Amino acid sequence: MTSLEQKVAGIFMEMADGIETGSFGKKPRIALTGMGSEHGEENSMAAARAAAAAGVDVVYIGSLEDPAVETVAVADDEAGHEKMDEMLSAGEIDGAVTMHYPFPIGVSTVGRVVTPAVGKEMFIANTTGTSSTERVEAMILNAIAGIIAAKACGIAEPTVGILNVDSARQVEMALKELQENGYGIKFAESSRADGGCVLRGNDVLKGTPDVLVTDSLTGNVLTKMISAFNTGGSFEATGFGYGPGIGEGYDKLVLIVSRASGAPVLANALKFAGELVKNKVFDIAKAEYAAAKKAGLEAAIEKRKPKAKVEEAAVTAPPAEPCTSSIPGIDVIDLEDAVQLLWKNGIYAESGMGCTGPLVMMSDANFEKSKELLKEAGYIG
Repeated sequence: MTSLEQKVAGIFMEMADGIETGSFGKKPRIALTGMGSEHGEENSMAAARAAAAAGVDVVYIGSLEDPAVETVAVADDEAGHEKMDEMLSAGEIDGAVTMHYPFPIGVSTVGRVVTPAVGKEMFIANTTGTSSTERVEAMILNAIAGIIAAKACGIAEPTVGILNVDSARQVEMALKELQENGYGIKFAESSRADGGCVLRGNDVLKGTPDVLVTDSLTGNVLTKMISAFNTGGSFEATGFGYGPGIGEGYDKLVLIVSRASGAPVLANALKFAGELVKNKVFDIAKAEYAAAKKAGLEAAIEKRKPKAKVEEAAVTAPPAEPCTSSIPGIDVIDLEDAVQLLWKNGIYAESGMGCTGPLVMMSDANFEKSKELLKEAGYIG
């Protein structure tokens, strides 16, 4: 065969592969470090074969070899991570899937699961690492990271919901400020009767939002539970793993999986990485951070940073009266401070906990004034 014939044959092979896999041109080149799995290294190699068959150019880093997959031999898990970093730095691979990675502060991962109720995909923002050492700031940044990941997977206008955990209400107010200032965020609506974008456990199982915002420790637990929902916990069988590390200015594509992740999850993580490469996730990230900053991201974060508390004289509660009204939407960490604020203003109030979260309770007569005071102080939106 002449060189021209070889070239033509190569073009036709590439076209055939493109038709089969849905991708034309250069395939994303993604490494998988295969050693360290609780299910044995063959579990990792099985995932590499499956992803390669689906159109990902997989580089397997480990001690096994397979004719269907390019392999790089290493002696142990530590050497595998060193080789992965070396190949990323040299541009020999577009991204990597691995079982642990030391992300810097400011970078955390967006998971991707298949929810058990209706089989809907959902991004969990975030699942490992930390976007900030301050909780509210971290969750605000997690929301942006989740939007970036969802857009990089083809969802043009992802819906965003906030899990009903500590700081959810402060995060809600911050994100709605950004929306009012022009940031294109679309909020999900809870499937429960009370609605709103602060979501309950029912919404997690149903996959109500495209992006579920939470802290990374809670997100990690949710990812594990949903992925191993039907296996008793030892084998993560569904979903795409704990996802890519995302943070402003970060441009190294590393996706995390668990040592408990089964071959189907590892294969999906490799395909997830390929999708992010094809859709230029870091270009999307740059645009999203710029848009959020233009809408006042830094001011919204600064407003909610913890302030040093000044020692004050104890406040005496006004005379008790029946608390027949209540105001929800206050973070549990602010609950007692909110009660004290009302006491200072001569309003008797009590703290409580309803099925949707913390409440401040007062008389019907003091409801409107209480709402006004709590809003002025930033406890509610």
